[in-house]
Amino acid sequence: MRYEGSIYRPPSEADAYILQATVGCSWNHCTYCDMYRDKRFRVRDLDETLTDVRAARLAFGNDVRKVFVADGDALVMDLPHWEAILGACREAFPRLKRVSAYATAMNLNAKPVEELARLRELGLKQLYIGPETGDDPTFKRIAKGAGFAAHAEAARRAHTAGIKLSAIFLLGVAGVERSQEHAEASARLITEMDPEFLSLLTLTVVPGTPLAKLEQTARFELPTVAGMLGELRTIVALAEPTGSIFRTNHASNYLPLAGRLPRDRQRILDVVDRALAGDVALRAEWARGL
Repeated sequence: MRYEGSIYRPPSEADAYILQATVGCSWNHCTYCDMYRDKRFRVRDLDETLTDVRAARLAFGNDVRKVFVADGDALVMDLPHWEAILGACREAFPRLKRVSAYATAMNLNAKPVEELARLRELGLKQLYIGPETGDDPTFKRIAKGAGFAAHAEAARRAHTAGIKLSAIFLLGVAGVERSQEHAEASARLITEMDPEFLSLLTLTVVPGTPLAKLEQTARFELPTVAGMLGELRTIVALAEPTGSIFRTNHASNYLPLAGRLPRDRQRILDVVDRALAGDVALRAEWARGL
């Protein structure tokens, strides 16, 4: 398959065919992220993308059950572009169960609910969205482009359209300064967004990013491991989704966890408390990754 630059996908899309329909990220201002800084955003020529779908059909069409549409926020594509891609995927992959993509609150809110419902009808069943925090001052500091209210509205639109949401929050992203506010507000936003899937990742300060420059000039301080586990504990204790599948299985995390919130809240909190007490081993630094 043809890919430009590094390709990223969520852990749960490890068995998906990755179709690069856009290159880079249409926003690309988040201060902590370097995933797409080497790319200038563009929507790939539709004929190129459809050619890739046909090639994938010949290579392993009968084995494809999931398609993940890359890059950073492919939902930004207009409806005719999406209609052509989703139609080609349905034709190419007879056993296809779902198509998914990254999204931002901004491009979710830019689409009428009727368009989102049309995309769901054509097979776009799940979106991954990364608020990272629920704390409005932190949203501004990390240049996310949207705050608490915009993310809550984006989730409302997705749910109305019948699209499942996987929400991603980032431990440590508010620094020491607003660690508690970040954790508490993230729990409130999780409750408001009510995602079907919830993942917590742990911030790594990547050299060359704006956040790294803030750290170098003592304007950002990453919480300690115990501090980030404390954020994790607060979020799990306070978030009230109706039934989110919860994971911290990303390679960035010190403590892999799995369960469903709120059903497994106490079991998860018990493991976090044992980890804070030193009774549960954490992932070693050398084993962590982005």
